[in-house]
Order: sequence, then C-alpha cells, then structure tokens
Amino acid sequence: MMKRFALAASLVLALAACQDDQLSRGSTRHLVPIPSATMALMSTKGMSKDDPILVRAYKKESELEVWKRGSNGKYALLKTYPICRWSGQLGPKTREGDRQVPEGFYTVTPSQMNPNSAYYLSFDTGYPNAYDRSFGRNGGDIMVHGACSSRGCFAMTDQNIAEIYAIAREALSAGQRGFQFQSYPFRMTAENLAKHRLDPNIGFWKNLKEGSDTFDISKEELRVAVANRRYLFNADESTVAAVTQKQRHDEQEVADLIAKGEKPIRLVYNDGDTHESFREALANASGVSDTKLGFVSRTEGISSGPRQIALDDSGREKIDAPSTALAFASLKEVPASQPETRQAVTQQTAPVAVAAASSQETPFYKKMLGGVADLFGTSASQPVAETVQVAPAPAKAAPATKAMPQKRAQGSEKVNLAAAN
Repeated sequence: MMKRFALAASLVLALAACQDDQLSRGSTRHLVPIPSATMALMSTKGMSKDDPILVRAYKKESELEVWKRGSNGKYALLKTYPICRWSGQLGPKTREGDRQVPEGFYTVTPSQMNPNSAYYLSFDTGYPNAYDRSFGRNGGDIMVHGACSSRGCFAMTDQNIAEIYAIAREALSAGQRGFQFQSYPFRMTAENLAKHRLDPNIGFWKNLKEGSDTFDISKEELRVAVANRRYLFNADESTVAAVTQKQRHDEQEVADLIAKGEKPIRLVYNDGDTHESFREALANASGVSDTKLGFVSRTEGISSGPRQIALDDSGREKIDAPSTALAFASLKEVPASQPETRQAVTQQTAPVAVAAASSQETPFYKKMLGGVADLFGTSASQPVAETVQVAPAPAKAAPATKAMPQKRAQGSEKVNLAAAN
C-alpha cells in the first residue's frame, strides 16, 4: 500500500511542472553543432564556443538573452531569442503547481542539462535556490525547453532550444562549472519601475534590480549570496560606487516620470504570455498543436496579451465612469428652458461614445503588430545577422465573396533579430 501511495505521489509531482518524461533516449539531437551563422557571430564579437556563458530572461518582454565572455574577460550579449511561452503572472514562484515562472538568480550545472527531454531538449534552471528556500518555497523541475507549452517553464521552440543547448553544452564541456541564469519580471527600466511602483512585489523587484545593475556595470558574473531574505551581490568598491550612482539616477528618472503623469498599472495575464512575434500565429491556431511550434498550451490566453489595469494612489483598481454615463451627466446639466442647447450637447457626445466603442473592437495584438518582420529588422551596426526562430508569418488572404473559416498558421520563416547592444 505504501509503495502505491509513493508511486501516486511521485506521478502527481511530475505532472505539476515541466517534468521531462525521458522518452527520447538514444537520440543524438543534443550533439547537433552550433549553427555556422552563430559561430561567425561569436568570431566578430571576440568570442569562441569554449568561452563561458550567462543567460538572462525577461517575462514581460518574453525574451531570453545568451551572453558570452569575450577575450577581454567581460561578458557581452551574443543573441536574443523570443520566448514562445511562459506561464503565470509577473512575480516569483512560491509553491508547487502555481504555474509561476521563477524570478531570481540561479545556476545551471552539467547535471541539469537534459539531452533526453520529452520537450526536445531542456535544462533545469535550479529552482528553488537558497533565497527561495529561505521563504519555504517549494516545487521544482522548472526548465528552459523546446515546444511552445509551459507549466512554469520557459518554452523556446525546438529550433531555438537546440541552438541554446548547443551553446551551453560547448561552454560546459570546455570547463565552465555552471552558468548563471538570471530571471526578471521585466527589463529594469525607469519606465517599468514607475508603472509597477505599487505592485506588492516592488521591494523584491528592486532587490533584483541591484543584481541587474551590478551585472550591467561590471559585465562580470554576479557573486550572489543570501542573507536576511535578500540577495546580496559582492563586488569591488568601484562597481559598488557606480551601482549606487546608477540607482540614484534611475530613482530620479522614475520620480520625473511620475511627476509627468506616468500612472501606476497592474498587468493581469490569462496564463502567461508569448513574444509578440508569435502572437498573431498563435491567435490563429485552431487546435492545441502547430506543425512548426509543436504542442501549444492555452492559445486562448495569449491572443490579446495581458489586461492593463489602472491603479489609484493606494494601489487599488481605478474605476472610471463609462463614456455613456459621462454623456448622460452632461445632459442633466443643461437647463430645461434651453432645448436647443440640450440638442447640441447630444450631438457632441454621441460621436465620442461611438469612437470609443470602435477603438475597442481592434484586437490588442493587431495594434502591436504592423507586421512581424518589421519588429525584427537587422541593425545597421550589426556586422553579422543573428537568426532565430520566430512565429510563422500569416499568409495574405485572397479576395472572396463569402467569409471563410480561419485556418491555423502553417509554415515558418526565419527573420533577422538584431543584437540589443
């Protein structure tokens, strides 16, 4: 009886996260070499395949960066990859089964690389770390893997995880004992901090920003410690001074944005998000599987992105009077003895309500995407283009005399994604 109970418990835990099923033993896909274009890119940046790496991920922007240490001993951005799927909301992971993608600083060792993943290839991020355990947080098997389905993981598509895995494999094979994985809710810009200043996680996020700033200035792997339920970052005196100066500058920029009217908001996701380059293709998916992207989880939750909720100064949802109510209020203010004025007010307010209703009919992703290719133009300053997998471009519809059912996006194309620096 006890054995049966233990078996059932282990099965539940396996299904609660991005657990690998070890269905691909005997495959050699983990040995695929780094693409020649990426090798050429390394060369132009003074890097080699054996140099150590570091990975940074941003949930709100749905992007994952691979950094490499160059011949000068400093890390530089190699490539940026679009994340096809992450789940949950902005904020840290706290327990098994909450579908949250972790936020914090983790280490990936050779033993955490999984060549036999059921999600093509994968590596374990290392959650929970010492910081998470200090809060009693549990859960595990939080991966960066292929496909486009997430239960608390970063899903990258098979093509992109193959390249990321190969880059990591070569660095670890050359002697790197483990690479750092930095996971953030968003890029630590003054604008993002101003918008999310009333979020319950803002104190935690500011602690993450200390690490982000330290890396941005030093361009060296962070030396991370945990004390009193906070991350501590060991750095030399010059770096500490530069980080302090940057923080003061950023705080002033946040204050300036607030003074200019930047409103606090909260983003509410149906269940995570996808990079904007995938949004339109996934919105057109009619089933749970796509030919190029593999299994796609909960497509209905990412067709229009997160809801942006305005907050008042106390952090509560701000309730605005609807346009029709405002129009009615204006009518009530017109004296009964002036019918011609009431008629004029009615004529002025009606088009406003119509315009507001019209603007709401355009899906969010349609406003964001004027064309997938336009979002990923090659930078003029980039000597070698970076090629990553993005969403299949939707085919142009032919003229028709009657409405036709929408088909799932098929095929894929490669586009250039310029380096961020």
